Amino acid sequence: MTAEAGRPVPLVALMCAAEVFSMTGFSAYPAFLPALREAWQMSGVQAGFVGGAFFFGYMLAVPLLSGITDRIDARSVFAASCLLACLGTAGFAGFARGAPSGAMFQALTGAGLAGTYMPGLKALTDRLTGPHQARSIAFYTASFGVGTSLSLALAGWLGAVLPWRPAFAMLALGPLLAAALVALRLRRQPPLNSPAAAWPRPGRVLAEREVLRYALGYAAHCWELFGLRSWMVAFIAFAASVSGSACPWLSATDVAALINLCGLPASVLGNEAAGRLGRLRWIARVMACAGALSWLTGLAASAPWWILLPLLAAYFACVMGDSAALTAGLVAAAPAAQRGAAMAIHSLLGFGAGFLAPVLFGATLDTAGGGRLGWAAAFATLSAGGLLWAAARRRA
Repeated sequence: MTAEAGRPVPLVALMCAAEVFSMTGFSAYPAFLPALREAWQMSGVQAGFVGGAFFFGYMLAVPLLSGITDRIDARSVFAASCLLACLGTAGFAGFARGAPSGAMFQALTGAGLAGTYMPGLKALTDRLTGPHQARSIAFYTASFGVGTSLSLALAGWLGAVLPWRPAFAMLALGPLLAAALVALRLRRQPPLNSPAAAWPRPGRVLAEREVLRYALGYAAHCWELFGLRSWMVAFIAFAASVSGSACPWLSATDVAALINLCGLPASVLGNEAAGRLGRLRWIARVMACAGALSWLTGLAASAPWWILLPLLAAYFACVMGDSAALTAGLVAAAPAAQRGAAMAIHSLLGFGAGFLAPVLFGATLDTAGGGRLGWAAAFATLSAGGLLWAAARRRA
């Protein structure tokens, strides 16, 4: 039995499940970062480069893989890209020997995500219109956080009983399951444009001022989000070593997984609040709040775990509070026939920022010496884009 257009609950559930399973390798590198950094003798810049390479691969692939969904059913793009994500994760497990090779396979895995995340959203919005669309977008974008948490949790559990290479290899199986779900359960649907239609023109999409505003906001959001996710496990481990106070019940990866789960209600509820208060006003307020919390979290590295971890969770929830509102705003503002192109630009700017943020974070750590002040300075870099966007919105 397939999920049909116009039936929101089974359709949203199917696409959310497929997105979660496609991401089992997403957090594998951040989860094993403390061990890999020691084993490969990586500096902060090198470690950040490997983490950022994932988003670099996404950035290179997304204009093609998301843009072609205006003329090819996004279902086919999603299924094929799951195989690419599987190949990248399995390749890291078998052949990564240091920062250069690790970055190459991370980039390949990121290219796979480029063909699943936004094309999956396109497959959903193509089949679901009307009042259900904005809410379905919120649930789908929130499933990204669930996928991140599941990936972190699986990596932590597997890493406790296996060396990192076989653990990585097992995490490569999730995208195969996601491909099967979409290929077998989602009906084909012809695209809005014919396959012979002209390729999307980025200039036409960016001429829409609302599209550009949301895309730039998404870039600021992803800068903060992916910089934080890339270094979260390492930060929790560092804070435990400095304070001598670690959570007695959970490992650093388990804590990071639970914190990432905070993103689901934060994103969904944030979208509901944005609908009532106005999207742009809500996004600006959330970004300003996240900016304050980024400084507080970085300065609290030496605090006891029962102070630091709730503060880190609050910061992450605030970062996620504008996620669905940004994407729903873009989908609403983009012309229907150019929606795939708009999503491609949205992702290109967002994940391009996601590539740079972990590198700058690591470089800041190296420059500041890697101690408590270094982590505080690195956390301060995360909120820069959001504060600039909020300030620009206030002036406007």
